[in-house]
Order: sequence, then structure tokens, then C-alpha cells
Amino acid sequence: MPSFWDRVRGFASRARTPPSSSPPSPATADGVARSLRDLLDDPSIPADVRTSLADDFARIEAMLARIENGELHVAVFGRVSAGKSALGNALLRRGAFTVGVLHGTTTDANPARLDEAAHDGLVLIDTPGINELGGEEREHLAFEVAEVSDLVVFVADGDLTREERDALRTLAETRRPLIVALNKIDRYTDDEREGLLERLREHTKGLVRPEDVIGVAALPSPKVFVEVDERGREVRHERAMPADVRALRERLLAIAEREGKALSSVNAGLFAGRLTDQVSERIATARRDLAGRLIRQYCIAKGVAVALNPVPVADLLVAAGLDAAMVVQLSRVYGLPLTRSESGRLVAVISAQLAALMGAIWGMQLAASALKGLSGGLSIVVTAAAQGALGWYATVLIGRAAERYLVAGKSWGEYGAKRAVADIVASLDRDSILREAREEILKRLKTRHA
Repeated sequence: MPSFWDRVRGFASRARTPPSSSPPSPATADGVARSLRDLLDDPSIPADVRTSLADDFARIEAMLARIENGELHVAVFGRVSAGKSALGNALLRRGAFTVGVLHGTTTDANPARLDEAAHDGLVLIDTPGINELGGEEREHLAFEVAEVSDLVVFVADGDLTREERDALRTLAETRRPLIVALNKIDRYTDDEREGLLERLREHTKGLVRPEDVIGVAALPSPKVFVEVDERGREVRHERAMPADVRALRERLLAIAEREGKALSSVNAGLFAGRLTDQVSERIATARRDLAGRLIRQYCIAKGVAVALNPVPVADLLVAAGLDAAMVVQLSRVYGLPLTRSESGRLVAVISAQLAALMGAIWGMQLAASALKGLSGGLSIVVTAAAQGALGWYATVLIGRAAERYLVAGKSWGEYGAKRAVADIVASLDRDSILREAREEILKRLKTRHA
């Protein structure tokens, strides 16, 4: 049965495939939804990994609901005071989002369904301003929301600043469709407005389609007019003006109708792909940590066993048995179980390569084994610790080489066992390993003799 990351790794490419009249496939919205459900329900994901990525799995749940409900999520993004919240309210034709004159009015991401497009499931998400002073967390939240939305409306109220251009480039890297809304167009004359829209199209070339740079007036300034009363006195009045967001609303509705489900599917696939990579890395890290602890346990067991065995050379046979048992356990950690005989053959291959590379070390170990039976008193402890340390070091090498073989799917790779084992030997600090081994073994030997 394929693992969960094998099943979802192709989400992004499959989701872009045009649907056809054939039965639903993983390329369709329904197919992606089924694949997301498989990811959520996959029993092969370790519980600790699932817990550490709980927020991301919750997002997958939300994306699944979005696809199943046919929703299109739109992040309203931009600089503080550009009018993001006001634009969202104008599109919704109600006060769904807080509008204020102070920086930082929006402190969280608040979704609300677009009334006119309820049948299309268009959902707006207001976000914090990207340039809030001291608001790095809010800016991070804004980028995070944009990443899991289906498209982004970037609100500006004039020509783009360097910060805004940088933010647009970052957003473009998320591969979300971008619409730039030039807000507060009521402040400009017709010629000024057209000139500013043209400059925005130039500055966003390659990031935003020209037709997706649109002028809006989310909260127009009141219009001042003068009336003459019955006594002939001039009286100034202010009249609230209606929002002008029709062009943007029609553009959003057109996108929702034409490609809403496709966008949701593609973006869910992209996010699932990133989650897959995170889960794979967490599992790989957990396996490496567990393998490291397992190898150390066998190093201690082998080092002490070799040091304590009073029979010359027989201690080496004990060591070989421990190495084979260690490799069996490592194979289970990496989900590629080996039998005891398979483990023994693998240890033999690694040991042969080590003997070819490090003949002198193995000669020292055999000599120490012979000397141990002829020594007495404290010399036995010292000699035993030295031999045990060499056994410890050999176990580290065998364990790491076996781990590399298992990580590669029971393969030594293109250059074979000789190169793989040589790389392991070169990557480890022999002196520090031997020093640690001697200290640990002496401590344990002294405890036993106390």
C-alpha cells in the first residue's frame, strides 16, 4: 500500500489537468477532495507527527470543506490604511470588517461570505496591514492567510512603494492569482486616475494581468455642496457617496464562476504538497533520532560485552551477534524489516568493507582480545576498555552504514557499498567517538568492580 506522501505528491500537477466527461479522477475537484481525505485518514502518519502539525492538518480539513462546498476564498491584502477593511465591506455591502483611522485596526483574519455570490461560495478574508509598525506577527499572519487563500486582492491607494512591490513579488511566489485594486480613486481626476492605473500596470508587469489592475472607491469622501436657504444664506452640506466597487465585484464573480473550483483544487494540492514535505521531514527526523538512540544503546551493550568477556576472540563473536541484532532493529525503525539472516549478511558486507579500509584497527582489536586473557589487575580494566571502545566505534560505523542502506530503500546507491562505507568513515570523528566510548565503558566497568 503506498504511503501517504506517495499518494499526494502529485497533487499540484494533477489538479491543473482540465476536467473531462470521464469519471472523476484525482485531477478534478472531487478527486482532489478524495485525496485530501485519504491524507487526513492515513493511519501510517505517526501520532506525534500528526500532533506537531495539527494546525496544518486543520487547514487541510478546511480546504476539504471548501472544495466540497464549492467555496472560493479571497484574501484582501495590502498596506495599513490602504482601505482593505473598507473594500471588504463595500464588496459585501455590510459592515463585516472593522474600519478605523488608526494603524492596526485589523488584528486577525476574519472571513465573511459575499452576499451576492452565495451560490458561488465567494468568501473574503480581511488581513492585517503589511507595514504595521512593530507588527511583524501581523505581517506574518497576512502572508500566511494569503498562502492558503485561492486568490489575493492587493489594495493600494496610490503608486506602489518599494515595500508593496516586494510584498507583491512574495505573493506572486505563492502562485496565487493576484488582483490589484487601486482604492480611493475618487481623489483623482479622470486623467490622473488613468495615469496612475497605467503606472500600476507597468510596476506589476509579469505579476498581475493588465485587466486585473482595477480602480475602486471603497469609502469615498463625502461630497460637499452648497444650498441657499430661504433667507438667502449659503449653507454647506456633506453628502455620503456610495462605494464604487462594481468592476472589482464583477471580476471576482467572473473568476468564481469560471475557475473557482479549479483554483481551490490547485491551491489545496499545492498546500498538501508542502504539508507532505513537512510530514516527510518530521518522520525522517524522528527516525534519525530513534536510530541514533538505538545505535548508542547497542554501542554501550557491545562495548561492555566485549570488555567483560574473559575468553579471547570469543568476544568478537558476541560483538557480531549484537551488530546483527542492531541492524534488525534499525530495519524496523525505517519500515523495511530484515530477517536475522539478511541482517547478518548486511553486517558481513559492511564489515568486509571496513576491514579493507581499516585493517590496522581490526588488528589492534584482535591483539587486545588476546592480551586480555594474559593480563591481570588494573591492566585488564584498561585493556578491556580500549578493546570495548574499538567495538563501540565499529558498531557506530556498522549502524550508520546500515542506516544509509535502509534510507536508500535497501540500496547502496550508484557507487556501491565500498563508496558508501568509505563516506560514513570519513564523516565520523573517530577520536571523539573513541574518547566517549572509553569514558563510558570505564565508568561502567568501575561500577561493576566496586
